[in-house]
Amino acid sequence: MTDRVRPYLFYGATTALCATCLRTVEAKEVIEDGRAFLLKRCPEHGPERVLLADDAGYWRSARERYLKPPEQVLKPNTAFRFGCPYDCGICTEHEQHGCVVLLEITDHCNLRCPTCYASSGPERLQHRDLEAIERMLDCIVRNEGEPDVVQLSGGEPTLHPQFFDVLAACRRRPIRHLMLNTNGVRIAQEDGFAERLAAAFPGGRGFEVYLQFDSLRERPLRELRGADLRRVREQALAKLNALDLSTTLVVTVRRGLNDDELGELVRFAVAQRCVRGITFQPVQEAGRCDGHDAARHRLTLSEVRRRLLEQCDWFAPADVVPVPCHPDCLAMAYALRRPNGRAPITPLTGLVPPEVLLAGTRNTITLERDAQLQREFVRTFSTAHGPEGAAAAVARLLCCLPGVAVGDRPLRYDDVFRIVIMKFLDRHDLDLRSVRKSCVHIAHPDGKRIIPFDTFNLFYRDGLEQSVLAPLRARAAPAPA
Repeated sequence: MTDRVRPYLFYGATTALCATCLRTVEAKEVIEDGRAFLLKRCPEHGPERVLLADDAGYWRSARERYLKPPEQVLKPNTAFRFGCPYDCGICTEHEQHGCVVLLEITDHCNLRCPTCYASSGPERLQHRDLEAIERMLDCIVRNEGEPDVVQLSGGEPTLHPQFFDVLAACRRRPIRHLMLNTNGVRIAQEDGFAERLAAAFPGGRGFEVYLQFDSLRERPLRELRGADLRRVREQALAKLNALDLSTTLVVTVRRGLNDDELGELVRFAVAQRCVRGITFQPVQEAGRCDGHDAARHRLTLSEVRRRLLEQCDWFAPADVVPVPCHPDCLAMAYALRRPNGRAPITPLTGLVPPEVLLAGTRNTITLERDAQLQREFVRTFSTAHGPEGAAAAVARLLCCLPGVAVGDRPLRYDDVFRIVIMKFLDRHDLDLRSVRKSCVHIAHPDGKRIIPFDTFNLFYRDGLEQSVLAPLRARAAPAPA
């Protein structure tokens, strides 16, 4: 090897962000020592080297195999003038509709978490009024037609003084599944609140609690949430279990803090009657990130996936696969609540005949063999499902697999358990190719725009449009009309 040979494999060129000034800069993706990196250079702040994946094989598989035709929103909200990511709203160039759309109804919270992308807290007293919330909901419906999943968020949404009126406004619209993103404090501490939630959705259908649940230990909770919330979580889950109200546990993951208990959290989740799944979210460097050092604490999706597989032998690598709508940032595993001799659940791929799996390529399923199988795989491995939709999608997929029996009764939503790894892009790893496939969106408070969650937290939240985005737009020449 001569000095002229690079120490890496060049994979592709893209455009990324300078992590310091957030201007767009040229970048390239490379593979070195089995890992994928983003190399970028800002004329003002110099070069950066960002780890994209510690498993280049999985990363390439996600990029090259788990593809589907883009599904755009019904109605773009903004024109393409300054270039991505400075035109969000959704602009005409975005490639993916919102599988999940967040509706933030308040900035107020009863906690002041050291890690909070919204920088919420007790000192922030602003609630969106019901009229503004209705406008935001109508914008979501214009974009999506029948939104797959709308997630009520904040702040702490249960503190909104018209919270149940907001639920009613959501129910008046053609939303397939409503999700409540909550820290669980009001569920745990207020008598009758969980029961009233359940009564608002008879049978629990079309509704799910997205419960903050970062750790079973005190230290991670104090560092991420500022308080030991173990008793609160225990009380909230006891009420949700008693009502069998569909719940997903949501874990914010930081390297060196709680990334060693992912397997324990999965085992805990499976043991809860009401829990339909668990979502792992590596920290996104946005909003309030007290004590967060990207060099020491940042985690990629593949690193979270690797730790999950190392800590929970119920799943094999082929069970945790990229989600086709945004394979860079989403991975998913499905399991049925059927004991298989060594575990209380059976991963979905454990029910797939061996000939369906690729013999020589890790973590991929042979979709090309059967068009119907391909369609049902894409439908199943999507974040655009609540528990009922997930069960129906799994049942349809199983029907495509010869020799796989689903039992003598229809598959119910409580038969299915789902693991999701959701990595939001931030100033370090955002690139324009990837962010255009973002399928987690958020309604802007102005009621006129829907914005990818990744770019919203960098450029569009609170006063960032004036303090950060406006100067960047002034430097960018508007594209021809």
